[in-house]
Parts: sequence; C-alpha cells; structure tokens
Amino acid sequence: MKHFWPFAGKKSARAATYLVAISLFSIQPLSQAADALPQLGDGEEMSVSAEKKLGLRIAREIYRDPDYIDDPLITAYVQRLWQPLLAAAKRRGDITPEQQQLAWEIMTGKDRSINAFALPGGFFGLHLGLVGAVSTRDELASVLAHELTHVSQRHIARQISKQNQQSPWMLGAMILGAVAASKNPQAGAAVISGSQAVSAQTQLNFSRDMEREADRIGFAILQEAGMDVRGFTGMFDKLQAANRINDNGSFPYLRTHPLTTERLGDMQSRLQLLPAASQTTQTLGWQAEHAIIATRARLISDSSVDSLRAELTQAALALRNPLPASATPVQKIRQLAQLYGGAFASSRQRNSADMLRYAAAARELLISMPFEPLAGIEHAQAAIELIAIEAMQVTATPTPELRTAALASLAQLRSMPSQRNERPTLLAWAQLARADASLDRTSAADALQIWVTNRPGDAPAWQALSSLYEAQGQQLRSMRASAESRIALLDYGAALDRLKAAQEWARANGANHIESSILDTRTRAVQAMVRELQNERDKP
Repeated sequence: MKHFWPFAGKKSARAATYLVAISLFSIQPLSQAADALPQLGDGEEMSVSAEKKLGLRIAREIYRDPDYIDDPLITAYVQRLWQPLLAAAKRRGDITPEQQQLAWEIMTGKDRSINAFALPGGFFGLHLGLVGAVSTRDELASVLAHELTHVSQRHIARQISKQNQQSPWMLGAMILGAVAASKNPQAGAAVISGSQAVSAQTQLNFSRDMEREADRIGFAILQEAGMDVRGFTGMFDKLQAANRINDNGSFPYLRTHPLTTERLGDMQSRLQLLPAASQTTQTLGWQAEHAIIATRARLISDSSVDSLRAELTQAALALRNPLPASATPVQKIRQLAQLYGGAFASSRQRNSADMLRYAAAARELLISMPFEPLAGIEHAQAAIELIAIEAMQVTATPTPELRTAALASLAQLRSMPSQRNERPTLLAWAQLARADASLDRTSAADALQIWVTNRPGDAPAWQALSSLYEAQGQQLRSMRASAESRIALLDYGAALDRLKAAQEWARANGANHIESSILDTRTRAVQAMVRELQNERDKP
C-alpha cells in the first residue's frame, strides 16, 4: 500500500504508520502513533481549547515530515504578508480573545502542487507550488486571508464536530488523510479506503456557505491590512483557468475549495463597489521581491536536474542579451527573476563561479531600476546577497572568491537597517560565523539569543544558536539550545533526552550554579509536558 502525507512524495515511516490507520484493512498500528487526540463533546461544537490540542497533535506529525521546510527567505516573505493579515483580523474582531491562544502558524511544504489548507488549532499548510505560481504578493495574501477566515469563523471546528462520533485517533487520521487525498486523489484512495474515505473528504470539505463567508471576510481583512483586494480576483482568474482545463491535478486547491460562478461574481461585484483610491498599486520593489521569491519557491519545490538546467538556459540568455535602456519595468523584473534563478540553480549545482556571475548581474539590474517608493527593494536585494552565503554552506571546499563574496554579502546585509535584524540575516550570520573563525561569533550568538528570546518557537534559530555555542566551546549552552529546538517542534521526548544529557554533562564538568539551575528548571517543565502527553495517551 502506498501512503500519502500532506506535503511529501517520499514519506516517513511514522507518517505512513499514522495514515495507515485510515485503511479499513489495518488500524492496529495507530495506537502507537496517534498520541490520543482529545475527546470531543457530544453533539456540541468543538471548544477552542480542544481544537488547539487537536491541532498540536497534527502539527507534531507534520513537523516530522521530510518535505516540511522552513526556508528563511520564503518564511520571512510569507510572514510579511501573514502578520498584517492577522493584525487586521484582530482589529476587526474576526479573531476573538479566546482564539488568540491558537497557533496561527503557517507550515510550508516542498510540494509543486498549487495548494493551501487550514487545519485545526490555527495551523495552516502552504505548498511552495502555490508561492511559485501566483503573480503578485496580493494574490498569495488573498489565499492566506481566505484560509485564516476558515479558522477564525470556526469552519474547521464545525466540520470536525460532524465527526464527533468517531474515536479521537480516527478523527485526527481522517483529517490528515483528507488533506493528503485533496492533493492526490489516486494516492489518497490507497490510504483512505471504503465508504469512510468519502465520508472524511466530504465532511472536511467546506460548504458553499463557508466558502462564500471566507471570501467575504477574507476580502475585508485584505482591505483592512492595506493590501490590494484585486489579489482576490487575480487568484480567482487563475483558478477559473484551471477549471476550464478540468484541473490536471496540479491545482488540488480546487478540490477542497470549489470555484463557483457565484463566488466569482460576488468578488467582482465587491471590487467594483470600491473607490479606485482604495485599490493599492504594486510598487516595483514589491514586484521585484515577489518575482525573486516565486522563482526560489519554484526551484526548491522542483530541484530536478531538468528543472535546474532549464533555469540555467534562461539565465544564460538573459546574461547574453541585456535589456535596452528603453525596457519596461515588467521586462526588467522578468529578467531579474531569470538571473536570480540562474544564481540559485548554479549554487545548487555547486558552481560558485557561475553563481557569482549571475548574482552580480542580478544585483546590477536591481540597482539600475527606478524604485519609487522603495517598499520591497531591500528585501529583493537581501535575497540576492544571501545566495553567496548559502553557497558557502553547500560547498565542501569554497574558493577564495566565494568566501570573499560571502563575507562582503554579510557585511552588506548587516549595513542595511531593514535587514540587519531580519531572520534570514541572523541565520546566515550564524551559519557563516560557525564555519569561519575570523567572524565575531559572540556577537552573532548574542543577536540570535535576542531573537529566540522573543520568538521561542523558532526551531531553526535555536539549532543555529546551538551550533554557534558548540563552535565557541560552550557545550552546556549548546545542548540546552538544541533541546529548545526540539521543544519548538513539539518533540518533547527528544527535548527531554537532550536536557538529561546536559544535566549529566553539567554534573561531570562542574557547571556553575546559575547554569545548572536554569537547566534543572527547564528539565522539570519539559517532564511535565511529557507527562501531560502520556496522560492524554492513556485516556480511554
């Protein structure tokens, strides 16, 4: 039997064990993997607290999926759209004070299909295929606003409550199975068999009323956030075009969010009622940033030899045929994306010489463009600068030219006020400092420590900090930071193992009292988390 997971093509054993429970032929293995999902009330709408617990159980499994990805640049870009949407929803009262305890977290996956979905507990899935397919940042924001509304208006909880006669572990498995089947019905059918497959998919799909409500409120949230509401109609146009060709499977979003003439007409009517002044204009900086991020997402989701070769062919043509001075901004942005794609593809092929050539050409083209206002320009520039630093991480023996370029790029990023404290810069600084003793590792660690103190759920940042501490010979701090990275991924068992190992090291090496006290306090807290999970697992 072939198993499917929300993001991946190659599945982990744990994911397969979890989803095999949906099959009518085998349900025994699930008792070892489901972590005892919370019980639902009889005939009542799921409480926010129960929804949060269910979401955490599902998120824990998705974090372990091999195709789950947290690319710093793409994550930062998505967050620049997501955070204003969340703030707008709170201002409007769409997110209640009680719902603020939910995660409101986007998890990205390296899948080429055009899809996004809401999960219980305020978790959201976003395929890189969607990021690479949309034409503007506002089209992507419209999808995020729509999915946000499904959670804020309790559509998820209401749909789940229809399943309250199912056992909790079956409910969680059905949710994950339905998400998997929405991406690939053929593979999903191998996982979800019999009449329960139809039941799960039907009841977890949103009703037409829910879709219209998500459109209407999502539209208002997009407007409140100061984004261009034409992103909704632009995205609808793409979905409609996919509908006309009967959806070849690359648009699974259509199966869980069916597009109707009524939905299209409603969005077009709302747009016509707005004064022209309320329709914001895409700045060149925003367009340039989106073009680069879309190219990056597309190449990460499909890094096959053929894909990289095709990208390099386009980049070589762009390099040989520079645009005339009369070229339009659209033409320049298209060529910028081609040059960035060439630099990224060259980096993936460990060809640092070509990477540096394409990156230099992209930088020169970006600087030559008249950006007014400057919104987005520095983020686009940062993406280009980070290419050399990323290449350093994947090159076994960096050339002197690559090392010089990487150090120059880091210096440039740290000189930019809008970038010096951004997550991609901090992570790049940490990675480069770990590999290069000539850099100030203490300052890099201090900057990252401030970041994780304010954002304790950032697992990659904790892991980068752990590596930095290890490079500095601060073993106890390194072990603690590594444990925090596992806590951020909801892997409390692994976190406890690391904390206990740190306690043993502290006793053996005479760690100071303050460090040991902090470690002991954190260990007790994680032990309590593990006990809570065990108690839930033991509930009938």
